[in-house]
Amino acid sequence: MKQEIENRLIKFSVRTYELTGKINKNEYSSYLSNQLLRSATSAALNYGEAQGAETTKDFIHKIGVVIKELRESRINLKILNESLLCQDQERLDSLIQENDELLAIFYSTLKTARAKLAS
Repeated sequence: MKQEIENRLIKFSVRTYELTGKINKNEYSSYLSNQLLRSATSAALNYGEAQGAETTKDFIHKIGVVIKELRESRINLKILNESLLCQDQERLDSLIQENDELLAIFYSTLKTARAKLAS
């Protein structure tokens, strides 16, 4: 399961990179594209950090960072969607869906970890 989630995050990062090549370039879209790349790749990188957490509390913190980065990516994707800057609507919709699914997984992971810490 851990490897599957890691692979999904990596693919999400790569697909996000590919999407940025389909965005009409201007100062606004360049800012959004760069920020999206940072948050999408950060989610994957921080998940890697979470796998090496030394304590449950540390794991909870790092999963919280993954969620934060995915939430930022989600808002950015929605801004791109609303601004009609992307030339590949299908890819954009697919990334929004994948982001939502990943968020659901990590919210569940966080809930389980917090319950473990409380017991």
